[in-house]
Amino acid sequence: MVFIFPYKVEKGVVAIMCEASVYLIDEDGNEKPFFDSVDIIEPFGGGLCFVNIFSQRKYIKAKIREMSLTEGRIVIEKDTE
Repeated sequence: MVFIFPYKVEKGVVAIMCEASVYLIDEDGNEKPFFDSVDIIEPFGGGLCFVNIFSQRKYIKAKIREMSLTEGRIVIEKDTE
C-alpha cells in the first residue's frame, strides 16, 4: 500500500512523500511482510537499515531483490554470504 501526502511546502512547491512496504523472501520462496511505511533505506554493516515514517528502524543482512517505486513495494532476500 502506498500513502501519498504533503510533506513540506516551501515557496509554493509541495513535496510529497511516498512510503513502501518491505517483503522478505522466506526459505520456501514466499514473500512475507517485513516492515511497513518505509521511507528511508540505508546501507548498514553489510546489510540494510530500513526506517519508517515513525522513525522505527529494522536492520537485516539482506539484499534488495526487487523494488517498484510506483507500487511502493520492496522485496528483499537474506544475504547468505
